Amino acid sequence: MLRSESLEFLRRLCDAFGPSGFEREPGLILKDYVTPFCDRVTTDKLGSVLFSKRGSSDGPVVLLPGHIDEVGFVVAGISKEGFLSFATVGGWFDQVLLAQRVTVRTAKGMLPGVVSSKPPHILTPEERDKVVKHDKMFIDIGASSKDEAVEMGARVGDPVVPDSKFTTIEKPLMENGTVKGTTTLAMGKAFDDRIGAFVAAEVIRRLTTERLDHPNTVVGAGTVQEEVGLRGARTAAWMANPDVCLTLEVDISQDIPGVDPDRALVIMGKGPSVLTYDSSMVPNQALKDLVIQTAAERSIPYQLSLMARGGTDAGMIHVTRVGCPSVVLGVPTRHIHSHVGILSLEDVTHLVDLVVAVVQKLDHATVTGLTAL
Repeated sequence: MLRSESLEFLRRLCDAFGPSGFEREPGLILKDYVTPFCDRVTTDKLGSVLFSKRGSSDGPVVLLPGHIDEVGFVVAGISKEGFLSFATVGGWFDQVLLAQRVTVRTAKGMLPGVVSSKPPHILTPEERDKVVKHDKMFIDIGASSKDEAVEMGARVGDPVVPDSKFTTIEKPLMENGTVKGTTTLAMGKAFDDRIGAFVAAEVIRRLTTERLDHPNTVVGAGTVQEEVGLRGARTAAWMANPDVCLTLEVDISQDIPGVDPDRALVIMGKGPSVLTYDSSMVPNQALKDLVIQTAAERSIPYQLSLMARGGTDAGMIHVTRVGCPSVVLGVPTRHIHSHVGILSLEDVTHLVDLVVAVVQKLDHATVTGLTAL
């Protein structure tokens, strides 16, 4: 299980305000945490944080990216009545937005608000039968006029994030009606993908504090603007110039109502996932097999995943410069791209263990062999 100091770091990182393009706060939190464990911490000119730890050799360079931006919104306008229209930053399912608390960051400070729309009591029958789209919603900050909203600090372009605090849940593990133990879940925002950045930081912390041998240089990266086009992945990969990449992400936990259990590839609490395919990248097959073999050797639970639509930072990194053998490893998470996600901290711990074990195998000969013909 996670150390108390690590769990507190995870809480601060996930609670931080940082939609795409506004990642300074989580970037600073990440930088402060990893600095004691690294040989070097630097940033690219978009704001991605890179932190490196040299092992017994300068090379190969092993990149561990996890993006630190989160899905959010920006203020798009202020009505004469003082309500804020908004544009989405990253992918949102409109049906999860209504009646949710948000925080608007203004030049005068933080403003609480709630996503609202015309109440159902005054809708026509035809309107009630239609799904409300986000362009028919507004953020209510309590203002009664545009002048009041402006005086409170609101202006076009202000960033907005969900108001959702990190919490943990202790739950029993049941088998055939009998309690077999307990486990800890986490609920909160921005798990996509502060979890990946957290895992990268924990891997480097463990390599340092436990004095673990690794025949390479490991570069963790908290990348920016993933949710709006993998932009930080491009600049961070160019800067790190990796020989191999283990992209650290969340995965879509499918153990929910409406999903056929026989088709649920990834389940919360059953171990980290190894992504076998997505629409932006086919993983390097030798690297994927090395991960699977390592998990089996270390008795680390894992799940094979596939995502027909969507992509990750690896989609950009694996075609950087002359190419980089890559694979995506994830933490199964319920309700991503919403105000509140749920995941198992045991899955997070297992992913840290798996990445540490794989990193220790990535010497020059092994990495060269990943692309040899």
